Amino acid sequence: MNDAQQKRLGATLWGVADKLRGAMNADDFRDYMLSFLFLRYLSHNYEEAVKKELGNDYLQSEKQIKNMSISVSKDDAINVLKKQIIEYFNKQQLDSKVKEALVEEHEALLESRKLTPLVVWYINNLDQVAIFEKQMRRKVHFVIKPHYLWSNIYELALTQSKYLLKTLQAGFKFIENESFDSTFRGLFSEVNLDSEKLGKNYESRNEKLCSIITSIAEGLSEFPNESDLLGDAYEYLIGQFAAGSGKKAGEFYTPQQISTILSRIVTLDSQDPSTGKKKQLKNVFDFACGSGSLLINVRKQLGANGIGQIYGQEKNITTYNLARMNMLLHGLKDSEFKIFHGDSLLNDWDILNEMNPAKKLEVDAVVANPPFSYRWEPNDTLGEDFRFKNYGIAPKSAADFAFLLHGFHFLSDEGTMAIILPHGVLFRGGAEEKIRTKLLKDGNIDTVIGLPANLFFSTGIPVCIFILKKCKKFDDVLFINASEYYSKGKRQNVLMPEHIDKIVDTYQYRKEDDKKYSRRVSMEEIEKNGYNLNISRYVSAAIEEEIVDLATVRDTLHEIEDAAIKAKTKHNQFLQELGLPELP
Repeated sequence: MNDAQQKRLGATLWGVADKLRGAMNADDFRDYMLSFLFLRYLSHNYEEAVKKELGNDYLQSEKQIKNMSISVSKDDAINVLKKQIIEYFNKQQLDSKVKEALVEEHEALLESRKLTPLVVWYINNLDQVAIFEKQMRRKVHFVIKPHYLWSNIYELALTQSKYLLKTLQAGFKFIENESFDSTFRGLFSEVNLDSEKLGKNYESRNEKLCSIITSIAEGLSEFPNESDLLGDAYEYLIGQFAAGSGKKAGEFYTPQQISTILSRIVTLDSQDPSTGKKKQLKNVFDFACGSGSLLINVRKQLGANGIGQIYGQEKNITTYNLARMNMLLHGLKDSEFKIFHGDSLLNDWDILNEMNPAKKLEVDAVVANPPFSYRWEPNDTLGEDFRFKNYGIAPKSAADFAFLLHGFHFLSDEGTMAIILPHGVLFRGGAEEKIRTKLLKDGNIDTVIGLPANLFFSTGIPVCIFILKKCKKFDDVLFINASEYYSKGKRQNVLMPEHIDKIVDTYQYRKEDDKKYSRRVSMEEIEKNGYNLNISRYVSAAIEEEIVDLATVRDTLHEIEDAAIKAKTKHNQFLQELGLPELP
């Protein structure tokens, strides 16, 4: 899909969202909209895989449906299939209540009254379903029952079926608990289908959902079924919802242009970026991953097979669920990523608490956009925490360096870390000065990049990017002052491709062509400045004042004064001849 199609699709879906949410808060509606897109994506991929796996059996089921439509009415065809279900389970030696429940469960396959090849195959092969699903789990890593697929959900919505809400609830529960071998429990925990925001009773909620799903399906029908279609649409909608969320957007979204800068930087060779991109990253980690867009961007830089394992951590439950969906929507298998719901500052993820150095997680790239100047409550025991004990504890008023040290601890010797921070970390004193000084003395701060103001939805303040390495080639610090290079937007300023390229190229080749834009600064100069990293101390975009030679100015003034006296004397001569009063 080309860029124009992507933008048109995004605009189409955003139009659906804007039209249908009514009085509902944009953040609430976001969760419904994105969850339905996620179901649509999973369903499409699964149905394509099913066709391939069943092969001729799938074609035979299609043929059976065609023959039924010719020979009998739809009601008769459905009754025949229901009879098959009852006959099959009546033959099984099961408790009557269990038997009744199984019949009811399988008859749900026919609630939409839409006969699909997979539905027909299931009913014709009830004894083979378990084996088939096991095979699908092995091949595509997940299973969706036929009646939970988007095509069936859409049919229920299109026909205003009273079963839509019930089927959606059961389908979401199935995906959370049974679809994947690895657990996706709570994936839809923030999607409350019983919420009064959808309607005051079951009927009104069901009606609202019919409208939403029908509109989404009709909007998507105008576009081709391509594998990256909904991944791109999902990213677009996250951005649009972020734009409407103001300060809350900082909880889950890093603007794409900033995300691209970090991603391009961490995928370059860490020791000598001028040699270009790495062919592969063993792993990448974002400890404040939000909706996962930054991790997805890193993956895009290297291609689908460019990263061995993705690690993400997110404290906000809603955003954590968005991140898990986002990974799957962009074609990652559930075995290719680990997203953990927890607090990075407390380090409550077992995988990050391995004390055996041989088993410690070390990553080739760390990217992060943690909350700026986050107030936290460090306790006494954190002083001995393996992440902080050699540096000190960040102050309660600003956890910026605590976040930085958390990610930095897990960076490999050959890795690169890029983190977005407020400018205060460059010059604030106290505990932060001690941490900054140690990082500088140890040669871990490689580059400091100053960005323009008002790039984020969540804040208008200018921010900076810290690039850190545990082993670096250069013994200086590169400062890039990109604060004046942007395009002014209606609500936010924007970095255009040329602005992004200028930043990345300057970092990659350590350029100093324009000393008002970038400069390599020695550690001796930084030490003389008390390890203060305020960018304007080293690279200033201010226009230099012209040097004034006071002696020359004095001589010029004397010459002007002499000329004025001569001119007045001559003028007074003319006035005297005319009998007019002279100038004083």
